[in-house]
Amino acid sequence: MIITRLTGGLGNQLFQYAAARRLALVRDAELKLDVTWLGSAKLRTVRDYALASFDVPQTFAAQKDIEKFTKPNIGTLSRLFLRSLRKGMQLPKSYIKEAHYHFDPSILELPDGVYLDGYWQSERYFADAANVIRAELTINKPMEGRNLELIEQINSCNAVSVHVRRGDYVSDKHTADYHGVCSLDYYHKAIQHIADAIENPVLFMFSDDPDWVRSNLSAPYPMTIVDHNGHERCVEDLRLMSACRHHILANSSFSWWGAWLNQRFGKIVVAPQRWFNNHDADTRDLCPAEWVRL
Repeated sequence: MIITRLTGGLGNQLFQYAAARRLALVRDAELKLDVTWLGSAKLRTVRDYALASFDVPQTFAAQKDIEKFTKPNIGTLSRLFLRSLRKGMQLPKSYIKEAHYHFDPSILELPDGVYLDGYWQSERYFADAANVIRAELTINKPMEGRNLELIEQINSCNAVSVHVRRGDYVSDKHTADYHGVCSLDYYHKAIQHIADAIENPVLFMFSDDPDWVRSNLSAPYPMTIVDHNGHERCVEDLRLMSACRHHILANSSFSWWGAWLNQRFGKIVVAPQRWFNNHDADTRDLCPAEWVRL
């Protein structure tokens, strides 16, 4: 059994699922999802389970499953004695905590019977299972209404998805200090980079703050602001985004997945060089080598 802890928004949960799913495939093991942290007030931004719309194994870990891999084997030690030792207690070897942000090759060699706790934000954790992951991350219901109209437009032109992430990157001081937002200069340079390489780009703008995009971001190319799905239907934005031919990412795992799920040969993906604001994380493994970072 492989258990992965899900936390964060849709993009984070997709990374956590993909890394664990690849390990489960290699070990011919059952994959279970720990969703106990989702919806928790302990998190700065409360998130809900976001994978229900995909064709992924919807098997959830029970508390006894989680404790089996995450709690030390205390044997017959008394509760009183444990209190005195608690600070020095070691987690079991089956509990795998992400050691650092960049790719850790030892994760690929883990055995069956582990609990994964981390973000695992690199394609290298699941590149050799990419076909399976992409197939399972197919949304399991048909498009309708405005989304169906937009997908027809996207398929008929040189569509470029542009993601502008604001939300808690702006409203929450701690999150803002940690992540920051991409500058207008970055978006202008990224748009020009793609416009120099393709003919007749058409921009499809995805944002959690579409009014800000309308007021602040302009370009000399046709632009459609996708603003009807909202947070509750973010998987529909992801589906539209992944249907575009080329991509401009925010410093967000959501738009990372929008680009990665696009399987077109020759796609151009532009990502920000600075992924975090005041953080020393090594992001060299975050993006596939063929993606451009500006």
